[in-house]
Amino acid sequence: MPVPLRRTFLYHLPVELGDPAPGARVLVPFGQRRVTAYLVREAAGEPDPKLRIKSVIELLDDRPSFPGGLLDFLVEAAAYYLHPIGEVLRAALPPGIDPAEKAGDLRGPRVKQRTERIVVATETAAAALTKMSRRAPKRAAVLQQVVERGAVSVEELRALHRRATAHVRRLSEDGMIAVEERERPPDPFSWPEIEPDEPPRPTDEQRSAIETIVDGLEQPGRYRGFLLHGVTGSGKTEVYLRAIERALESGRGALVLVPEIALTPQLVRRYRARFGDGIAIWHSGLTDRERYDQWQLLLSGRVRVAVGVRSAVFAPVRDLGIIVVDEEHDGSFKQERGFAYQARDLALLRASRAGAVAVLGSATPSLETHHNAAIGKLERLELRARVTDLPLPRVEIVDRTKQRGGPGGQQLVSGPLHEAIGEVLGRGEQAILFLNRRGFAPTMICTECGEVRSCDDCAVSLTFHRRPPGLVCHYCGSRRPVPERCPSCASTELKPMGAGTQKAEQVLADLFPAARVARLDRDVASGRSVEAVLDRLRRGEVDILVGTQMVTKGHDFPRVTLVGVLNADVGLHMPDFRAAERTFQLLTQVAGRAGRSELGGRALIQTYSSSHPAIQLASEHDFEAFARAESDVREELGYPPFGRLAAIRLSGTDAGRVDRAARDLFVQLREVRARSGGQPVTLLGPAPAPIPLVQNRYRWRILLRAQRQDRIRRLLAAIVPAVESPPAGVRIRLDVDPVSML
Repeated sequence: MPVPLRRTFLYHLPVELGDPAPGARVLVPFGQRRVTAYLVREAAGEPDPKLRIKSVIELLDDRPSFPGGLLDFLVEAAAYYLHPIGEVLRAALPPGIDPAEKAGDLRGPRVKQRTERIVVATETAAAALTKMSRRAPKRAAVLQQVVERGAVSVEELRALHRRATAHVRRLSEDGMIAVEERERPPDPFSWPEIEPDEPPRPTDEQRSAIETIVDGLEQPGRYRGFLLHGVTGSGKTEVYLRAIERALESGRGALVLVPEIALTPQLVRRYRARFGDGIAIWHSGLTDRERYDQWQLLLSGRVRVAVGVRSAVFAPVRDLGIIVVDEEHDGSFKQERGFAYQARDLALLRASRAGAVAVLGSATPSLETHHNAAIGKLERLELRARVTDLPLPRVEIVDRTKQRGGPGGQQLVSGPLHEAIGEVLGRGEQAILFLNRRGFAPTMICTECGEVRSCDDCAVSLTFHRRPPGLVCHYCGSRRPVPERCPSCASTELKPMGAGTQKAEQVLADLFPAARVARLDRDVASGRSVEAVLDRLRRGEVDILVGTQMVTKGHDFPRVTLVGVLNADVGLHMPDFRAAERTFQLLTQVAGRAGRSELGGRALIQTYSSSHPAIQLASEHDFEAFARAESDVREELGYPPFGRLAAIRLSGTDAGRVDRAARDLFVQLREVRARSGGQPVTLLGPAPAPIPLVQNRYRWRILLRAQRQDRIRRLLAAIVPAVESPPAGVRIRLDVDPVSML
């Protein structure tokens, strides 16, 4: 049942509903409502005769919504993350598929089924054809087509025969055919035309990686997991394509996960150029109708390749042979709301359960994946050189403690970076500038009294946006006009402080008035519009692209010869043990956008922390040295990958209630730990979250740390009743293997 309870429910299945397989959806009574539920398994043995067991009302599927081993995989995922199984199953289905109900009455699915009228020949049709062809040859021609094909749509008959509708009506009246209403299958071939590509000749390193992965594919039913560690520009995507091609040739399916919607269009273009139109895409930028259609194409087996973001890990790919997780280190593979799963880890679990191959690819692997390769849980494949044999870009650090002001007195673009941009523009080349901060300025401050404008519902400052003008909270999305006077002292001296991508765009336009400057962040681009901005850069219509981390990964632009990091310190000093790792990854990835052609390239990193290992080692492209240094710190503290974590997150609109609930739950955890013999689980907290107020909800958390995750999960399982029945006005969420510490 899609309810927040970690259990299944027992119902009677009337014999007249047939014998549906596990994974089918049914309509059941639940309290005063009728809701969609999912068949998991047949109950063992006879039920207690004292139980009053309700009956299933209706079977909603003529085939399981979770084919093959997908259902078992989802059940196991729910158990691992201690999340209600019904909510996990619902999360795996496209939105709008389930019937909606209002006041107890079924209204039908939110996504309306597309139907078509299908003509089917009856048993007497063939015998009547000879006689009919003499007296009614045109009607006989229609019937002949139906008899030969078994079933054909009325729409198709209309395209082939004049007055087909009248012929169909007469044939139906004579009992020669039956007309049925059936669901119209989605059209997998509705893409714009694209030229097939000519696969490039693989390098020796690529060939070795491809052969090893293909060797795994040629052992059906046996799981093998790989880390494909390749420097930026080393051709990891070509390795994926070749391996997927072999999987398809053997009749198996493929699943490709990418971290950003921004990466999906260009990847889909590459995959279509190689495999044609037989791919499905899956991300939140699609409409409910589009996502439902893509899901149907995969479920039916008409399409065997799925490309999508984290939720695509649940896509119903038939006969799964390979799963690819591109940029596996990216934090966006972790779902932060609702079912808090890590898609990268679930990809490994799904491949294992399907006897498939899993390939995790990155130039900067997460320390967890790097460690798993070191201890033999994953096989390591390396691409040490770029496919073009060109060197990685030269990276220079600009120390902002020495290079304070820039041209014109502005603080954003230093002298060395200004000079480098001018040189690139003078040669007719392009530059990408990275600043991981949206808006015009992070804060609006009163220079008279020092008051910083903050969100009323979140414990964060409001970001000043110039287009459209206003103060915006990047946590709850609320927007308010810029005040003319300070609410505290009535001063008119309100100034934006700091810099975001909007300000960077303006500064660059002022410094280089002849240059065509564009911006790429979530304020100007989402879904299909992302690709429009990137296409302009690809066509040479943009000289300077400034943006957030959307510009850092997966893009390949031959004329980009300069990358500038405007402020490498954003995020470096956050209260999060992964802050240095994320900074190293972002800097390495964005620097890798430069020098993708014979034009060469360089990267300049502006920072106030020039001696920090994350920045120093990123400038040297030295992942192994960074991994060693960071691993030493993590191991000493017992943090992943050398320890495991879980977070209990509490929130509510009453600060006192949340405080008391957190303290009571902490006491309960201590008692459970003591009863279990003091198993080695460290409890940290309870404490307010680093951002203690979001969307007018006060936030507390408790962290659990241990050497093994099963010890943590046993402790959490004991407090599930408290989680499912929290104090009034308080929500409690379990987050196994958390990524965000905020």
